[in-house]
Amino acid sequence: MIRNGRGAAGGAEQPGPGGRRAVRVWCDGCYDMVHYGHSNQLRQARAMGDYLIVGVHTDEEIAKHKGPPVFTQEERYKMVQAIKWVDEVVPAAPYVTTLETLDKYNCDFCVHGNDITLTVDGRDTYEEVKQAGRYRECRRTQGVSTTDLVGRMLLVTKAHHSSQEMSSEYREYADSFGKCPGGRNPWTGVSQFLQTSQKIIQFASGKEPQPGETVIYVAGAFDLFHIGHVDFLEKVHRLADRPYIIAGLHFDQEVNRYKGKNYPIMNLHERTLSVLACRYVSEVVIGAPYAVTAELLSHFKVDLVCHGKTEIIPDRDGSDPYQEPKRRGIFRQIDSGSNLTTDLIVQRIITNRLEYEARNQKKEAKELAFLEAARRHAAQPLGERDGDF
Repeated sequence: MIRNGRGAAGGAEQPGPGGRRAVRVWCDGCYDMVHYGHSNQLRQARAMGDYLIVGVHTDEEIAKHKGPPVFTQEERYKMVQAIKWVDEVVPAAPYVTTLETLDKYNCDFCVHGNDITLTVDGRDTYEEVKQAGRYRECRRTQGVSTTDLVGRMLLVTKAHHSSQEMSSEYREYADSFGKCPGGRNPWTGVSQFLQTSQKIIQFASGKEPQPGETVIYVAGAFDLFHIGHVDFLEKVHRLADRPYIIAGLHFDQEVNRYKGKNYPIMNLHERTLSVLACRYVSEVVIGAPYAVTAELLSHFKVDLVCHGKTEIIPDRDGSDPYQEPKRRGIFRQIDSGSNLTTDLIVQRIITNRLEYEARNQKKEAKELAFLEAARRHAAQPLGERDGDF
């Protein structure tokens, strides 16, 4: 078990309001390519109780039931641990959620989104806890899923990373990828996510820097927010006793300029929520300027500016975007110890394209079969229904 407490520094479980026993909530899942949809599910689950425990499945279990995960189990454990609403992580959680698991961790109930999770043989993984009345449902975040993100990256080829035009073979592949016989394309390179001010409020801490806190500014794309970002932010967080980290997120057009025409994979609104969900980040600047200017440093009263070991791309005029903090002597380069980048994640997907394409299609086929069985079951007279459904 990996305990987080309620802040980045960790802490013990607190009693519920009025001194009553804390309500302990269980969530579980693959949490592969952790995104703001996962974070929003965990935020909703945490709001239903006082202490949130999250079980994460192993690579072996995921491969058996769904297909190969993009990230290793160790990477996935650490990503979930970094989400600010998570109090404790349970590695190697069973794929099927049972009453035995809930009782083992003293959880009152489990929470899952209003989507379908099936075993390799097509059974609902939450069937037992649903029947026992220890299941709660939260709303799934529309417009994003691991399947969707994999689909976006599968529409990027190695040639597509360069300035070369798309090959005719790739164009044909991109046009036909993921289309079922009915013509519906469930995997798209275009995000369908709609941002609202309420969603930002739900994710934001709402806290301003306090006297004695060290204001640290970091900036970047933070695209496909991943373990490399988490390792970097964790290292930055350790630089001060009381850090207040502000993350500046560049506009999509700016990321496109310095990363290439295929980036960012996630748009600015999606990247904002992903970073806000991280326990090490206190505030996000949405659409931050590429150059860290004197005005920005003064406005946020920045004490320290940090950047990772990745290459610093010059600004449009050829100048160093960090020249002002360097001049002031407040610039630090931080070695996160991780070599994972957004580019490497995309390359993982491209390298294993056929496996991930098959995984996505297999997942949809299982869900369609389950829904059809449920439809037929509901259409039967009560006396003729199969009790397994």
